[in-house]
Amino acid sequence: MLDCENSSVYFMELALKEARKSLKTGDVPIGAVIVRENKVIGKGHNQVEMRSNSIKHAEMIAIESALKNNSYKHLLDCEIYVTLEPCSMCAGAIILARIPKLIFAALDTKSGACGSTINIVHNEKFNHRCEVNSGILAEDSANLIKLFFQELREKKKIAN
Repeated sequence: MLDCENSSVYFMELALKEARKSLKTGDVPIGAVIVRENKVIGKGHNQVEMRSNSIKHAEMIAIESALKNNSYKHLLDCEIYVTLEPCSMCAGAIILARIPKLIFAALDTKSGACGSTINIVHNEKFNHRCEVNSGILAEDSANLIKLFFQELREKKKIAN
């Protein structure tokens, strides 16, 4: 059995593995895994570009995947691990799915909705909030995203 700190690193590594799958399709490398009792029950990576669908974020796909493996409409006893702070859409989905714990790696100071720009998951006006922990493998996640955007800019320079 993994202890709490080691399990958090392990599950974030799995989320990073999911994120790397996005690179094959030209999507921003963000990954998510949902865990119940130290077992992954849902996972996803960004598929916005691949599917030409703006709501195919890693968290949305992971939630849908976990719900298929769940016997109830909410994920009451789960944790979600995400490589980048969720946006407002994904933070809202986390709340609506009743996921009690969110762990994300890197902050998103442009559109993060779990403390950076706004804080949906701690809004007292909602009937559900979740515990948030951040920073686990943050540098690895941030570097993966930076590299993606550097390569994208280089491709655009070459194309022009």
